[in-house]
Amino acid sequence: MHDLPYLTLSEASELIADRSISPLEYTSTLLDRINELDPSLHAFTNTRAEGALRDARRATDEIRDGYWKGPFHGIPYGLKDIIDFEGLPTTAGSASLENSIAGQHSTVARKLNDAGGICMGKLATHEFAAGGTPLDQPWPPAKNPWNLSHDPGGSSSGSAVALSAGLLPATIGTDTGGSIRGPATSCGIVGMKPAFGRISRNGVLPLSHTFDHVGPMARSVKDVAILLQVLSGHDAADAHSVAYGAIDYTGALRGGVENLRVGFIRHFHDTDTDDVDPAIATSIEAASRTLSRLGVAVEDISVEPLAAYASVYDTIMLSEAYRIHRRRLTEDPSGYGELTRARLLKGATITEAEYSAAVQLRQNLIQKFTTATSGFDAIICASSMDTPAPLNDRKRLVHTYSRQARKVFNVVNAPAMSIPVGFTDSGMPLGMQIATASSNESAILTLGHAYEQETGWLRRTPPLDH
Repeated sequence: MHDLPYLTLSEASELIADRSISPLEYTSTLLDRINELDPSLHAFTNTRAEGALRDARRATDEIRDGYWKGPFHGIPYGLKDIIDFEGLPTTAGSASLENSIAGQHSTVARKLNDAGGICMGKLATHEFAAGGTPLDQPWPPAKNPWNLSHDPGGSSSGSAVALSAGLLPATIGTDTGGSIRGPATSCGIVGMKPAFGRISRNGVLPLSHTFDHVGPMARSVKDVAILLQVLSGHDAADAHSVAYGAIDYTGALRGGVENLRVGFIRHFHDTDTDDVDPAIATSIEAASRTLSRLGVAVEDISVEPLAAYASVYDTIMLSEAYRIHRRRLTEDPSGYGELTRARLLKGATITEAEYSAAVQLRQNLIQKFTTATSGFDAIICASSMDTPAPLNDRKRLVHTYSRQARKVFNVVNAPAMSIPVGFTDSGMPLGMQIATASSNESAILTLGHAYEQETGWLRRTPPLDH
């Protein structure tokens, strides 16, 4: 008997392709699990049960008749609720958009559907993906499946919760300053911010034109590779889309890691941040040793301190976010939650001269980072500096939110992925980032897959069913 809720995407795909399970059986099982668990988890802002079952019947018939579209055919998925799916609300986690119905699919939704995917609904997000766990919106904040009293990270909170809890095998998030990698770290799943422009942002509510990314989230590195294969490609409908060449991401998983050269940015957690949770440092050091045993040459490297990246990021992001929201903030400030409104209004105080200076400083940081990481196939470093905070501890939630090393890779325009590297004594997940200084997600996937196969952290599941 297959444990359907905790199949990885790739496992489910193989079972569907050889007709051991049908998309209808799989979808029905997950819908039942969503109905049972989500009232406590709050991963979804809305579900699409009737439409999902209809799509699952179609996929079942197609595969039975010999028309298999590929590894995503018959796979249920969910979208962060700032990504349009025709006929569903795109609420952005805000009461002001609760009844805003998308008139057409985003490019991401269209690609997933064309590949045979089954949309199960929209997933919780921090309001407008602006950061900070909301407590004043129509949807209660999503809860961490490893401890329901704790925060799952954000802003792609529901996307990570749904994966970790066995509600879905694939979700799509967005990442402006770590919003895929943060909840991936907190919930013990895999999440990637791909190279800038790799995945279309058409039909996705913006926060920062400079830093916004759409990216895959799943329970294994192989699953992320499958999603990246489906979602990548130039899109004329997105002015920020980049025409990269075609890449075989799943083929990268077959690559060896012997003699790869990896730079370890230890100072992010060792000296740049005070009072880092000891479990985080211990787990990353252990992961480094595991990579060494696999034949990877791991060497310490130094880049600019975290504070330099954070300052540039905050100036650019807040300025751009305020410009995007300025009209709505002026006309209807009460349409925003307290935390989001306060955060976005910080952008109103940033002058054009300050913004321009930050853009120039960013270019300097990119150049220095590229020089420091030259000759390395990949980079590893911490993701979060603290384990997830209790949801009822607002002070700690705010304190821990900015204590991370994820903004770095938005600033330097480099792809990065968070993978699980262990658990605390109390059973909370720990994560590490793998990145590259170039637009080379394949190197990240190769290294992450090798580590994952060696350790098997992905087989641990939350205590929801115990």
